[in-house]
Amino acid sequence: MPKVIQIRGVPDDVHDALAESARAKGLSLTQYMLGQLEHLARLPQIARDNRATIRSIQKKVPDPVDRNTILSVLHEGRDE
Repeated sequence: MPKVIQIRGVPDDVHDALAESARAKGLSLTQYMLGQLEHLARLPQIARDNRATIRSIQKKVPDPVDRNTILSVLHEGRDE
């Protein structure tokens, strides 16, 4: 069953900014905030997944790679 979260003491400017963001996406404030909370709840898993990916790639690369090499490869991948 879905749970209810109530937040008291939201400053007017924060509420106004959130309401405007919701309107810009064609959502109610409740729908918008639910999406934001879902995203926020996923962040720790995203961070864990990123750490696992980084560790996996580090094991495949035999030597430390310098910043310029990383940037060069990124630019190549973006066709820059």
